[in-house]
Formats: sequence, structure tokens, C-alpha cells
Amino acid sequence: MILKIAYLCDHSPLDRNLYSGGNARIHDALCRHAGKVTILPNTWYAAQPIRRLIEAMPDAVNLRLRWRAHLALAPIITHGLQAELARGGYDVLFCAYSLWSLHKLDAPEGMVTAFTSDTTQTVFQASELGRVHGKGFRLTRPLDAWVERCERQALRRADLILWPSHWQRMRAEARYGLSPETALRVPWGANLDRVPSAPPRSIEPDGPLRLLLVGRDWWAKGGPLAFATMQALRTQGVDARLTVIGCTPPEFHRDAYVTVHPQLDKAVPAELATFNKTFGCAHFLVQPSYESYGFAFCEASAHGLPSLCLKVGGVPVLDGVNGHLLPADAKAQDFAAVIQRYRAAPDSYAALCRSTREKYETRLNWDAWGAEVAGLLQEAVARKRG
Repeated sequence: MILKIAYLCDHSPLDRNLYSGGNARIHDALCRHAGKVTILPNTWYAAQPIRRLIEAMPDAVNLRLRWRAHLALAPIITHGLQAELARGGYDVLFCAYSLWSLHKLDAPEGMVTAFTSDTTQTVFQASELGRVHGKGFRLTRPLDAWVERCERQALRRADLILWPSHWQRMRAEARYGLSPETALRVPWGANLDRVPSAPPRSIEPDGPLRLLLVGRDWWAKGGPLAFATMQALRTQGVDARLTVIGCTPPEFHRDAYVTVHPQLDKAVPAELATFNKTFGCAHFLVQPSYESYGFAFCEASAHGLPSLCLKVGGVPVLDGVNGHLLPADAKAQDFAAVIQRYRAAPDSYAALCRSTREKYETRLNWDAWGAEVAGLLQEAVARKRG
């Protein structure tokens, strides 16, 4: 059965930059594996003038106000969407990321409602991630209980909820009272158009060591700790180097051993070649970040590059399989100690690299996600109409 799928998000998946590329990857995987996908309008219909006014505000205001206004204006916005759904004859309404788009939305009878995201606003704020990143939440705290009620209502009405991490699945299940039969874990993939080759990697006990960090925000991605790890290794006599992709560290976190690529556009062949070469030459992705998922870890796995990160959030790293998870209070010396163990055991490092690539090939790719989700959607439609 070829499913007719209505795709819903507050931003178009045709923009491949938003949501770190995840929105586009989800849409594309559904197109390849699940059926015929139609992108629903993301207009606010009669409330569109309000949306335009909000989007004209500074980014910091726009980011926090827009989705909350969407929740408040849901009765107006969903009226137009429900008409679109009624005309389309769809089997599935699939919403990505913007849970607020489902608030007050009644899908036609017999239509399956599915949702995926790496987290929700409430789970994020209540977690260790919110405690680290939550400085901007203070003014909106009086609305938190209302937001959580809206989220709970939308999630409980969904037929299928697909979280990419065990971390988010467990927290959402406990927070919203979700059924483990409908709220499932299906890992996302790498933000890559082509699967890179992953030739055998090696590490030399007395050779140079190349570390890598990827992200747009040096501080949020754990840049200072990655830099300190490089320094700790150099103090121990290791010729350690750090390459940064996606941002520019402050001057006091740069020296002769740090190489910076402020931005690499993978749509530009020369820059993609630099991206792939950098991943191919590195020995470890050192990314002690606080995040709900992290596509960089999937990209590292695609290259057979082990990741070293913190055991927080929903990072797609399985300890000893495609990297190592260190305690949240780990210091640079702890990261350096893990690296030194592998420098002293090259065969163990080579085995870790092989299992890292295997993790990508079996789970952390969008074809694996699309194939599994297609089957789940088929089953959900059959149950709904059976």
C-alpha cells in the first residue's frame, strides 16, 4: 500500500538549513520509503498578519514568541488546516518538530496522526539541558504549565510518536503519561547526502593526534573542554591538534594547534571535500555538548570516527560501540585518559572504528529510519481502519 502522507511543520522541509537539516531529511526519507508526501501550508491563515509581525522582531524574541503565539492562536490556524486535510484524502498526517502545529488540530476520521522530534519544550526545560541552556526561559515561566498541558493533549491524541533517543522516550513517557505501544524510539540519521567511504583507521602510540569538534556554537558544543583536552594531551607529550568546523572559537581558545573552518557548505564540492577530509583524518570527535540529539555524532559514525561526549541528553552514542560517554562532570584529563588508552592499544582503536561505522550502517542512517517508520505507519493505518 502506497500511503498518502500530509507533511506538517512550522517551516518548510524544502529549506535544508532549518532544524539543522533534520526537517529536510525526515521529509526525504518519507518520500523514499513511506509513500506520496504532500507538504501542507505552514501559513497561519487568518492569523498570518500576526505571524509576519512576530517574524519581523529580533531573532531572540521571534524564537520564543512565535511558537507560543501559535499555541494561543491554534483554533484559528487549525481551522484552515483541517479544511486542507479534508480535501486531501490522506492516510497519514505526519508532523515533524513543531508539536504546537498539532494543538487543537482534529484529523479526519481514519487518518493516522504521527509525530517526531528530538525533544519537547517542557522536557528540554526540565532536564539537565534546560539547566545549562535555560537563561532565556525566565520571563516565560508563568506560561510553562499551560504549554505542558497543550503538549500533553497533542501527544496523547497522536497515534504514533517517534523519538530518536531513549533519553527523550523515557522522559516523555513519564512526563505526559504516554503509552509505550505508541511512543517509540527510532534513531535519526546523519545530515549527509552521500555516504562517505570509511577506509580502515589507525592510531599510532607515538604519532600525531587529531581531534575534531563540529557545531555553530563553540560554547554549547563544549568547545572549551575540547580545547582543554587538546592542551592536556600536549602537556603529556602528545602532538595533539584540534580542528573546529562550524564556528570560530574566541581568541583565548585558539593557538597554533587549532585549525578553524567557520563554515563549510556541503553543497559546494570543494567545501564538501574539506569536510570529508577533515573527518577522515581525525582520530576522535570530542564534543562534550548538552543536546537532545546531535547530527554530528551520526556524521562521525558515518565516517567511522569514534565520538567522545558527555552522558547527558539524547546523544546517539552507545558506550564502547561508536564512542564513549563520560560523566557529566568529566574534566579534560578524563577525556585525555580515554584517548591515551586507545593510543596504547591500536588494535582496540581499529575495532572501535569498525563498530562505529557499523552503527551508522545499521541504525544511524535515514534509510534505516525511513524503512522502519514506513512499516510502523502501515501498521498504524491498518489498526485505525481495521
